[in-house]
Amino acid sequence: MDARLKAFERLLIIMDELREKCPWDQKQTFESLRNLTIEETYELADAITTGEMNEIKGEIGDLFLHLVFYCKLGSEAGAFDVTSVLDAICEKLIHRHPHIYSDTIVQDEDEVKANWEKLKLKEGRKSVLEGVPSSLPSLVKATRIQEKVKGIGFEWSDKKDVWKKVQEELEELQAEVSLDSDEKEAEFGDVLFSLVNYARYIGVSPESALAKTNAKFINRFQLMEKLIQEDLQEIQDMNLAEMDLYWEKAKNSIQSKPQL
Repeated sequence: MDARLKAFERLLIIMDELREKCPWDQKQTFESLRNLTIEETYELADAITTGEMNEIKGEIGDLFLHLVFYCKLGSEAGAFDVTSVLDAICEKLIHRHPHIYSDTIVQDEDEVKANWEKLKLKEGRKSVLEGVPSSLPSLVKATRIQEKVKGIGFEWSDKKDVWKKVQEELEELQAEVSLDSDEKEAEFGDVLFSLVNYARYIGVSPESALAKTNAKFINRFQLMEKLIQEDLQEIQDMNLAEMDLYWEKAKNSIQSKPQL
């Protein structure tokens, strides 16, 4: 027997046992698991950001459990089960990859994405953007919106034009800020949206980039705090200029560490 199938069967059996015998698992519903699943997804995202393969492996396992749990709940409700879920995704993948399972010819990744969006419209969706979840974090949502409209050709042809748009939005933001206008929030949003767009053109994930910058800032700030404590000082008693000296020390200390 294929080891992958054996491992998946073992998880299904354990899920059945937990649902039958464990008081906590017996009480769970789609609604009670929802926030836990979101948390697990973010934990996987954190693991991917740090690049720790063992952590990634563990978090994927946690998500597998949640997906199997939802299938178990669906089965108990008589709505669906793991078999129908897997059959449905297999059929969807075959249908949306005609360049693999039919005679469609594509030249590159962009054509694959374009065909994907066109097929979804043929399946009955009224808008290219219909499939973007409303609850996505705004930065991720902006990326998905732009990726989807790109699929039907609504896209700049040159990244230089995209950067010009960023500069234009920055100028508009500065104008509204100088007037202390109520429009400054909207203009700030336009700047972020245009920067997300530019990130796509230069091959950068804005979500990953910001996550890494956040992690870098936290690491450097906590080292700064440690250096201040080692000098027997209290950070709350220091002014910005004094803290900035320790910030530079922390920065230089991190940069001087050998990369493994």
